[in-house]
Amino acid sequence: MHRRHPEIDPQLLSETEEQRELRTVLRDFFTETSGPEDVRKHLATRRGYDEVVWARLAGEIGVHGLAIPEEYGGSGFTFAELAVALEESGRALYCAPLLPTVVLAAHALLAAGDRQACERYLPRIADGTLTATVAGFHDGEPGVGAEPTGAGTVLRGAVDFVLDGAGADLILVRARTAEGPRLFACEPAPETCVRTPHRVLDETRRQARVEFHGAQATHVGESGEVAAALDAGRAALAAEQVGGSGHALDATVAFVAQRHQFGRPIGSFQAVKHRLADVLVALEAARSAATYASACTALGSPQLPVAASAAAAVCSETFRLATAEYVQLHGGIGFTWEHPAHLYVRRARSSEVLFGTAEQHRARLAELVGLTPRSAA
Repeated sequence: MHRRHPEIDPQLLSETEEQRELRTVLRDFFTETSGPEDVRKHLATRRGYDEVVWARLAGEIGVHGLAIPEEYGGSGFTFAELAVALEESGRALYCAPLLPTVVLAAHALLAAGDRQACERYLPRIADGTLTATVAGFHDGEPGVGAEPTGAGTVLRGAVDFVLDGAGADLILVRARTAEGPRLFACEPAPETCVRTPHRVLDETRRQARVEFHGAQATHVGESGEVAAALDAGRAALAAEQVGGSGHALDATVAFVAQRHQFGRPIGSFQAVKHRLADVLVALEAARSAATYASACTALGSPQLPVAASAAAAVCSETFRLATAEYVQLHGGIGFTWEHPAHLYVRRARSSEVLFGTAEQHRARLAELVGLTPRSAA
C-alpha cells in the first residue's frame, strides 16, 4: 500500500527561474515553427513532422537531452525541465514523436540499467538523430515472443497501436521468454519487420501495427519491468494535456472578448463567464496534478504510480472539457475544418485513452492506496 500523504518538498513544485526561461524560449520557438498551418502541412508528409525543426529542437535548445544524464550525451537536468518542454509542445500541438522517443524509450533504457544499451542509443536520442518507441508495454502477456537462435535472438509476433511505429528507428519491445517477459531492442529492417500505419482520430500522433517475422533483437537489462517508464509516459502526457488545455482556454477567452452580440462582447454574459471559470478551475487542478507527477518522476519517488494515475485522470478530463468549450464558445466557426479547434479536440480524445481511461486510473488509484469498492446496499 502507498502512503496517502505526499513526501515531496513543496518547494520542488514551484517553477524555477531556469524553467521559466526555458518556457519562454520554447513558446517563442513553437509559435515560429508549429502554428496550426504548419501542423496541417506536415501531417501530409511521410514522417508527419518537420525533421529540420526536430533537429533544431534537439540541437539549438537541447530538449531531447534534458532528462538524459550527461554521461550519455544529455544535459543532466531532470524530468521537471522536460515536463516544461512537453507542456509547451502540447500547447502548440507539436506533432513530432517527443513522447515515444524522449520519454518512453529513453526512460525505459535508463530504468533497465543496461549501460551498454544506454551508451549505444541515448546519445543519439539526445542529439536528435535517433527516433525510438516502445511496443508491448501493457499489462498481461506480451504479444511478441523472443526466440534464441544461433545468430542471436529474434522476435516473432505483433503489437498494435504502437506510437510512431511506422517510422521509429528503434523499437524497445517487451517480449515473452522462457524466464518471463524481458525487454529487447530492435532496429527494424523491412524484410523482418512489417509496419502498417493506422488511420487514427488524432493524426498528429501517428500509430501503427508492427509485425515481427524473425526480427533481430538485443536483450536490454535483466528485467522486463516497464511500469516506471509507463508512469513517466503518463506524467509526460499530463503535462502535454495541461499545455493543450491552456491554449484552448486562452484562445477562447480572446475570442469571447472580441466577438459581439446584442451590442456587447459575448464574454460579458454571465453564462459565458461561468463556463470559462469552470475551465480555469479545472486547469489549475490539472496543473497541480501534472506538476506533482513530474516532480515524482524527477525524484524517482515511490509515490509516482499514485501521482501518475491521478494526473492521468484529472488532466484527461480537463483537456476534454477545455476543448469542448473551445468549440462551443467559438460558435459556428468552431465546428469548421479550417479552425484549429478540432485538432485539439482530436488530440484530447485520443490522449484520454492512450495509457488507460480515467475510470481505469481511478480503479488503479483505489488499489494503490488500499481502498476497496463500497459494497452495494
